[in-house]
Amino acid sequence: MALSATVACASAMPATVLVVGDSLSAEYGIAKDTGWVALLQQRLQQRGLAAKVINASISGDTTAGGRSRLPRLLQLHQPTVVVIELGGNDALRGLPLQSTGANLTAMAQAAQAQGARVLLVGMQVPPNYGKRYADAFSQTFDNVAQTTQAALVPFMLAGVADREDALEWFQPDRIHPLAKAHPQILNNIWPALAPLLGTHAD
Repeated sequence: MALSATVACASAMPATVLVVGDSLSAEYGIAKDTGWVALLQQRLQQRGLAAKVINASISGDTTAGGRSRLPRLLQLHQPTVVVIELGGNDALRGLPLQSTGANLTAMAQAAQAQGARVLLVGMQVPPNYGKRYADAFSQTFDNVAQTTQAALVPFMLAGVADREDALEWFQPDRIHPLAKAHPQILNNIWPALAPLLGTHAD
């Protein structure tokens, strides 16, 4: 009886979503609470879902940085779902794709070992990187998702970076989206995230 009560209590505990990302999730260059992570918390509240979102994103972070930070974050927050949004800075710094994949895999497996479900947020690089590298970079996220059975968002900036008027949706650096782009970013992420929270995307 006591055990049943304990299980019921645990299942009723609010979900915790831990977002480990870089500047694209850390509200770089935009007003506080206008980024997709803040919008996610608002959406959950509007839908009456008992879930807490913790944004552990750091501008400039790489997959190596995220990997080194993750054990402490897992211990501290005991997340139900871990969203990994890293890799873009690896490409900007020319880091080996093999290392990027290994770091993402290690992060996903570490989160899963703690009982968390994992969502991997994919990124693509601009055409000037060359098709061969661009394809290999994108494939890295697919490979990690397949290896770890993590959920995957193929391209975080779909509907933003691939618009005909894309420059109007980015800050002057042409890397970081404006605040008006973040609702679309959330819409890209939500269909893969919602099932991990036990809810429907619609």
